[in-house]
Amino acid sequence: MPIIDPILLSQELIRCASVTPKDAGTMRLLQEYLQDLGFVSWIVDFADPAGQPTKNLYARLGTNSPNLCFAGHVDVVAPGDEDKWSVPPFSATLKDGYLIGRGAEDMKAAIAAFVAAVSEFAVNPPDYSISLLITGDEEGNAINGTCKMLPWLKAKGEIIDCCIVGEPTNPTKLGEMVKVGRRGSASGTLTVNGKQGHVAYPEFANNPITTLVAMLHTLKTTVIDSGSEFFQPSNLEITTVDVANTTGNLIPATATAEFNIRFNDNYSGSTIEQWVRTQLDKVADNYELKFRVSGESFVTGRCKLSDLLVAASEEITGLTPVLSTTGGTSDARFIKDICQVVEFGTTGKTAHAIDERVLVEDIIKLKDIYLHVLRNF
Repeated sequence: MPIIDPILLSQELIRCASVTPKDAGTMRLLQEYLQDLGFVSWIVDFADPAGQPTKNLYARLGTNSPNLCFAGHVDVVAPGDEDKWSVPPFSATLKDGYLIGRGAEDMKAAIAAFVAAVSEFAVNPPDYSISLLITGDEEGNAINGTCKMLPWLKAKGEIIDCCIVGEPTNPTKLGEMVKVGRRGSASGTLTVNGKQGHVAYPEFANNPITTLVAMLHTLKTTVIDSGSEFFQPSNLEITTVDVANTTGNLIPATATAEFNIRFNDNYSGSTIEQWVRTQLDKVADNYELKFRVSGESFVTGRCKLSDLLVAASEEITGLTPVLSTTGGTSDARFIKDICQVVEFGTTGKTAHAIDERVLVEDIIKLKDIYLHVLRNF
């Protein structure tokens, strides 16, 4: 069985310009590596209503239970202005101890580290199963990836017992943080209807901006909660306010704002929506609210897998990770419906940024951490 170099595999993956939802050859590349390690694998396509296909990969080594899965995504966000990069964003350049390229931190290096760890561990077949679930639309709408692969796995009789998601979890140094849950995320579009008129004759108009500002003030100044055991307090942020008015002496007919709430396990998507509507109703009733929940809050908490990752980090980095639920959403929000899931990967301080980069030594250490987990699972 070949031993895989995690740096070289990271470079190969980064050189595939897999901007969501393009595959750019990443799935076939991984499939070839995994088949050489003895995995049985499937590349599965799903398409959105517009017909844009997304490729996903599931691969499994062994048939015994339990099945330890590593989940991740190969799609990346666009590089932005490439002239602002110090190197071409998909060149996977090694420079000053870093691997630079779009997807280096989020999260191609983690995928390469896990595959390399398996190549060292599974020289002899383990007495449990190892699998990978890799998607191609995590950075997009996340409608043709993990959320559709899970029913596909169920239909095939595939059971995942626990899962590591390789998202970048560490704020500044490898070994600082294991994610054992995630806040929920919901977005709202608030529209207030008024009556258009001349600013000199406000008695003949009804300015919706006045009501909208009062509603937004209430949303921002009302405490949602004080947090919970594993979660910080829920938080609401206003992201845009728009009246589409280019005339200085015109009272507009409508005013619109958008906001996002990251909520903890004190709420579900439906109860946080009810909280929002209760606050708005205190101000006025002439509004429209479109509310979208993109992920429910969940917490795995301390478990066997988090204990293994903490022990592995202590052994390899000398740091004891805190168990945290901070950050944005990830595909763990889908996987938590079928098994225990924790997240551990590289640092995330340059994810999505110009000159996204990861320390070469961190890729090696991450491979060793995953290897430690495999040996002690």
